[in-house]
Amino acid sequence: MSDVLASLTTLAQLPGVAEQVTAAREACERLRWHEALRRRVPEASAESRIRGAQASAALEGATVPVDLVRDVMRGAAQWPLRPDPVEQVARGAVQATAESEHLRALVTRAPLQALARLHVAAATGLLAPDQLGRPRTGAEDSAELLDLGPAAPPAALGERLEQLVSLLTGESGAPALLVAALVHAEIATMRPFVRGNGVVARAMERAVVQATGLDPTGVVVTEAGHAAQGGPAYLGALAAYGTGTRQGVTLWLGHCAAAVIAGAAAGEQICDAVRAGRLS
Repeated sequence: MSDVLASLTTLAQLPGVAEQVTAAREACERLRWHEALRRRVPEASAESRIRGAQASAALEGATVPVDLVRDVMRGAAQWPLRPDPVEQVARGAVQATAESEHLRALVTRAPLQALARLHVAAATGLLAPDQLGRPRTGAEDSAELLDLGPAAPPAALGERLEQLVSLLTGESGAPALLVAALVHAEIATMRPFVRGNGVVARAMERAVVQATGLDPTGVVVTEAGHAAQGGPAYLGALAAYGTGTRQGVTLWLGHCAAAVIAGAAAGEQICDAVRAGRLS
């Protein structure tokens, strides 16, 4: 990551990136002026989290009906006392996406605390209690996201996480989209936790997109934007980032810009439904 951070201010100058950053920002600005958001932001942002949680779970291979996610998030339904593996993963995605709403101030002030809280939400029930909310140690490994190559060894996580903190707490002047994209990719590629890394990466991106002002309403469904491009494309773009090459980083940034644009379009659909009173 150090090479990426060292050139953070120049990333926007990579071929095509400036145009993609502008397109993503404009998509978010159009959404912000939607008539439904004049008075009904909480309702629209709540539905965005529902859609985002469902999409995040789907990227983990856990497909659940959106109506179930909605009922769980509003307290009208509960997960089974002994959920099956799919339900366990989906529950983690729902809990982490819901938790992201409470972390807007924390992600740029105390990023490691935000990460810990998201991991507890994502991995409760999947890991032993003493593995929740902390990076891997000793001989612990992560068997997730194997298409991206091996996870960072525990001994390297401290430095990588400190660089992530610098990215989020520093004043680089980089566009919000680039910061959110790098945060997402770094968590996914280093895999600081035994399980739950993908869910945490996407929930952290959602929180960063809001905290940095790209989507202050919280209505952009970034997770759906990633899922809309397909799981193989999502993993392929992350793997390209992991190569550390200019081409690979450019590919990932383009993927994230497209995800934000698609996520803003999904947000507009939510706003249309809110205005028409058609949310189920």
